[in-house]
Amino acid sequence: METIWDSHLNEKLRILADAAKYDAACTSSGVDRKNGSMGTGNAVACGICHSFSADGRCISLLKILLTNDCCYDCVYCVNRVGNDTERATFSPDEVCTLTMGFYRRNYIEGLFLSSAVYRNPSYTMELIYETVLRLRTVYHFHGYIHVKAIPGADPQLIQQTGFLVDRMSCNLELPTAEGLRSLAPNKPRRQLLKPMRQIQQQITVSKHEVALYRHAQPFVPAGQSTQMIIGATGESDYQIMSVSEALYGRFKMKRVFYSAYVGVNEDSRLPAVGTLPPLLREHRLYQADWLIRFYGFKAAELLSKRQPNFNLLLDPKCDWAVRHLEAFPVEVMTADYYQLLRVPGLGVNSARRICRARRYGGLRFEDLKKMGVVLKRAMYFITCQGRVYMPFRMDERFITTNLLGLKERLPENVVRSGDTFRQLNLFDDYHLQMPVEQEDKRQVLTGQL
Repeated sequence: METIWDSHLNEKLRILADAAKYDAACTSSGVDRKNGSMGTGNAVACGICHSFSADGRCISLLKILLTNDCCYDCVYCVNRVGNDTERATFSPDEVCTLTMGFYRRNYIEGLFLSSAVYRNPSYTMELIYETVLRLRTVYHFHGYIHVKAIPGADPQLIQQTGFLVDRMSCNLELPTAEGLRSLAPNKPRRQLLKPMRQIQQQITVSKHEVALYRHAQPFVPAGQSTQMIIGATGESDYQIMSVSEALYGRFKMKRVFYSAYVGVNEDSRLPAVGTLPPLLREHRLYQADWLIRFYGFKAAELLSKRQPNFNLLLDPKCDWAVRHLEAFPVEVMTADYYQLLRVPGLGVNSARRICRARRYGGLRFEDLKKMGVVLKRAMYFITCQGRVYMPFRMDERFITTNLLGLKERLPENVVRSGDTFRQLNLFDDYHLQMPVEQEDKRQVLTGQL
């Protein structure tokens, strides 16, 4: 890219844009706000594009840290105070200059501003507030802005900032209080939850005010989000999803993000540097998160203390279905919407189309395919006017084997990196255990596997 600013500012940009790549919380704006005739930029509901560079940065946002000069010593963080790394700090005007310059060149659609804790939480939050205030009032920027709330900062600063931005997030960092005590002693869980509760309560108040008063100023109209690091500590998937479910219920989170831990620091409490990040596990957590948010599942349905981790070979919905064959087959002409959602191969859109279409007549499997139903998955779990798609044995082992034969579309980074796949051995257990039958014992003895 051409050099737009002086070398000093470009060097800061290089350091602080690279430092921001570990923050995964870039999403669409979720708001629809126009600027009138005097400002620059809009925030459109379908707005921020889901476009990511090779190292995970969302290239449609100017995604930077205000500073990577941190006073905390979190074991897992590349910016911890004990690390010998390049440090840089933007001034509020420098962030404004960069944002406006990139926006006018059509490189970005908004700003994602995070920060390490510089000096103390309140000082850092004040810098973030001053930056956003200048963007809105001096530079008249009306585009999408997402900032991080700094735990431990003065609540008044968080509230003032919330009236200027579209989304705020406060990272939970690690799923459990035990993990935080071990790896981030400066961040007690109570301190992290306090700004989440403040933001949630103020959003609720603001919605009532906006409904009553035409000119009321909205507070964080795109909602709040959070992020958890996965794989740095030993929590099970069941613990992680239980925490996420609680966050959605108690704090009305818009999104919970899961960030596969990238080994950047040598420490006996962490996975060794060079260990591949658990990208496939991260992918399964996002799939389960989607099931909880939109498909009516509970964490306790997907996992349990007896089965605390997701099956890496099957997506969570298929894995649940083959373990609950007593709930199937589902008749598409009579099943309610939420029953249809539990069928592998049916999504929100296809379930809605089925519910609409069946009012006007009978449905055939050919019709389901046109509606977007993935029959190669759904065929084992549905009937259509009392008929099955093709004869098969309603058996957990048979269905599991056939589902494993289907090539699942995994995210590009999982496929490219190979994630943490390894050579299988005879002692691997991916939660596909079946009761050993007499026929199995006979075949083992005779070699007819």
